[in-house]
Amino acid sequence: MRRAVVSSTATVAGILLLLSLKPHDATGPAAVISSGGSSGSSGTSGTSGSSGSDGSTGSTGSAADAGSASARSVTGDAADTRYGPVQVKVTLSGIRITSIDVVQYPSQDHRDQEINSYALPVLNQEAIAAQSADIDVVSGATYTSDGYTASLQSALDKAGL
Repeated sequence: MRRAVVSSTATVAGILLLLSLKPHDATGPAAVISSGGSSGSSGTSGTSGSSGSDGSTGSTGSAADAGSASARSVTGDAADTRYGPVQVKVTLSGIRITSIDVVQYPSQDHRDQEINSYALPVLNQEAIAAQSADIDVVSGATYTSDGYTASLQSALDKAGL
């Protein structure tokens, strides 16, 4: 009987110790995930939390459209998801999407970083190929995908598309 009590107590203590361990959290500022288009912005600039920009951020010349229309960037509203906000900045040349930068996304822990490192480039490629926010979600990144499409649609609405 004493062995059962001692082994049960030891088991409970061991489980409590395991549950109290926390993984190493080496989070820094999240990098901007870019589609690599002709936006002229760096693909690895950091974010500082929430973005204060929610409209058109100016226009610059673009070689992508042979000079007939100037490129402009529009930042969508931040879409709140279960794991954090997602916000995109769309660069347009006329009515064509030339690049998409994800300026805000969940990156609080290693799992968020792992999911978004593969999901966001896929979402960027799909949105540019579709030229709209009507894209499929990435399996395993449903919340991020939903936030991405909501922010992208917001940006496209602001651009009048």
